[in-house]
Amino acid sequence: MIDRLQSLEDRYNKLTELLCDPAVIADPAKLREYSKEQSDMEETVQVYREYKKTVQGLADAKVMLAEKLDDDMRDLVKMEIAELTQKEEELKAKLTILLLPKDPNDDKNVIVEIRGAAGGDEAALFAGDLYRMYTRYAERQGWKTEIIEASPTELGGFKEIIFMVNGKGAYSKLKFESGAHRVQRVPATESGGRIHTSTSTVAVLPEAEEVEVEINEKDLRIDTFCSTGPGGQSVNTTQSAIRITHIPTGLVVSCQDEKSQIKNKEKAMKVLRARLYEVKQQEQQKELADARKSQVGTGDRSERIRTYNFPQSRVTDHRIGLTLHKLEMVLQGDLDEIINALITAERTEHLKAAANE
Repeated sequence: MIDRLQSLEDRYNKLTELLCDPAVIADPAKLREYSKEQSDMEETVQVYREYKKTVQGLADAKVMLAEKLDDDMRDLVKMEIAELTQKEEELKAKLTILLLPKDPNDDKNVIVEIRGAAGGDEAALFAGDLYRMYTRYAERQGWKTEIIEASPTELGGFKEIIFMVNGKGAYSKLKFESGAHRVQRVPATESGGRIHTSTSTVAVLPEAEEVEVEINEKDLRIDTFCSTGPGGQSVNTTQSAIRITHIPTGLVVSCQDEKSQIKNKEKAMKVLRARLYEVKQQEQQKELADARKSQVGTGDRSERIRTYNFPQSRVTDHRIGLTLHKLEMVLQGDLDEIINALITAERTEHLKAAANE
């Protein structure tokens, strides 16, 4: 492990030199590439440097303990050794986690797709609850959200809503939300007071760069149409809405949120790239089969991942068996406890896999 960490630090130092090189500064592509590479390893290098400093301090303290000291000084040195030993173990554990294979998509922005599934109007209302939950969580993280496409219902829910979350590390936290979310509550439309069970599905897709997904313009059919639903004066009067069909795969993406046809096309292309990137990833994961499966689930939209029970104010994540009795807080965007538990579970699985290799 130490050899790997030293190699990382050596590379980090080399990148610092390269980023000061006039030739690199003059090349935007290389400057961006080297800056990202250094940024990705920065935390690991900083922790490794702190670890080396701690190990050196511990060695110095042990040498001092071997010298002739009065009782008070000896007690102080022993106390320092105990503190440094504990710190060394903590830093070593942190470095072990930092050296685990990192999902290359973790720092990316995401596109979130929420759809009402089983349950009709109640499922659409719950889709609206989930949308608000994620936007509030994004606000807590300092991320920005932007609606790409929405199909609202008269009762205030959504048959479907697609939105973008812009922020460093958005995918690293929201990727665990892909799957079927189940709600158990008495619907507002239910006069008998009976508890209904409905579901909405969530898909979290990492934003794909153009270089990651090559799209041939000849493979696209682009249709324009008038926007529908709530909006400004341009609704139903201008051909601003865009529908893009990717002919080889049959994927269809539409966007009518903006009044500008150009902006709607840009948003629709982002969604199309993300969906094609997801297809590409799924093909790669199939090749790796069980080696990539983890305790937190496959992320399949058909997999029931969480239940929101209103009568008991309970939220249960079925993948890790976590139950919290603070439903209202969760729906207000307080997802940290759930997401941190899922991150821990994923790391534990990776550590087990690494130990078995």
